[in-house]
Amino acid sequence: MAKSDSSVILLYGNDEFAIRRRLAEFGGLFTDASSAGMNTARLEARTMSEDDLNNAVNAMPFLAKQRLVMLANPSARYSNPQARKRFCEFLEKVPPTARLIITESVEPREEDKHWLVKWIRKAGLGLERFALQTQPEMPGWIIKQAKEQGGQIEPHAASRLAEMIGPDPRQAAQEIGKLLAYVDWARPIKSEDVQAASIVTAEAGIFDMVDALAVGNGRAAQGLLHRMLENEDAFSVWPMVIRQFRLLLLAREVIEQHGTEAEAAQVLGVHPFVAKKAYNQARRFSLPVLERIYHKLLEIDEAAKTGRMPLDISMEMLVMELTN
Repeated sequence: MAKSDSSVILLYGNDEFAIRRRLAEFGGLFTDASSAGMNTARLEARTMSEDDLNNAVNAMPFLAKQRLVMLANPSARYSNPQARKRFCEFLEKVPPTARLIITESVEPREEDKHWLVKWIRKAGLGLERFALQTQPEMPGWIIKQAKEQGGQIEPHAASRLAEMIGPDPRQAAQEIGKLLAYVDWARPIKSEDVQAASIVTAEAGIFDMVDALAVGNGRAAQGLLHRMLENEDAFSVWPMVIRQFRLLLLAREVIEQHGTEAEAAQVLGVHPFVAKKAYNQARRFSLPVLERIYHKLLEIDEAAKTGRMPLDISMEMLVMELTN
C-alpha cells in the first residue's frame, strides 16, 4: 500500500465485498450528508464520457476541501495502449481539490502484469489490495491470526473453522476473537470449541433458510432468520449469508458446464460434504437469479456499512423479496 492520502487511489483485487466496504469508508471525508451529496460523483468507465470524468475531477468542491470521485472498471474502457497512456496522463494531473478512487477487479495471479496496477506502483500513488484467501491457505492463516490475537488454536480446530467459513479472513478473524473469548485465552482452541460456538448453529440455520427460499417458503425462511438474529448480531450472520450465496453461484456455474459434485468441490475449495450441499441447493436456482441475488447482497452490504439502512431490516426485506 502506498500513499493512501494521495489524490488518486486504486482499490484492486478479487474480494469485491472488501473493496466495496473500503470504498464506503471514503465517505467519511465529509462532515454531513448534504456536503457529501454535492461533492461526490460515481462513474462507471463503460458508460461515462471523457467529459464526465474531466468535469467530475476538475470541478471545484462546494463547502468542502475535496471532491470525491469514484471510478469503476477503467480497464473496460481503456483497452488499448494509446487510450491507457492518455488515461494515465490524466491521472498525473488530478488536482488536490479532488480525490479519485478507482476500483478494478484483478485476480491475484494477474496483478503483477496488470497495466494500471503497474503504472500506479511506478507513479507512487495510492494502492490498496483486497484478495480473497484460498481455501488451502486458510488453516495456516487462522493459526497465525490466533497468535496475533494473543491465543492459540489447534490445527484440527483451524481446519474445521476454515471449512465452515471458507476463504473469508474478515469473518475468520471475528470468529477467532469469539472463540478465544470462549476459552478465556487460557488454553488453545479445540475442535469441540469450534463445534460448540454459535457459528455452527448459524451456519445450519442459513443452510435451512436458503432451502426455504429455494422453494418459496417465506414464513419458514423468516422464522429461521429471526431465530438466528435472536442469538447473533446481524453483522456476524451476514458474512455467512454472503458466503453461502457465493458458494451457490460458483456451484451453479459448475452445473451450467455439466460439472459433477467432485468438480464443484474443487472449484468451491471446500470440504466435499459442504460442496455437495451447495451443489444440490444450487440446482434449485437459475444462474440469472443467483447473479441478481449476489448483486443485491452487495447493495445491502454497502447500505449497512454507510448507515443508510440497518442490516437486520435489509435482511428481512431480502427474505420477503425472494419469496414474493
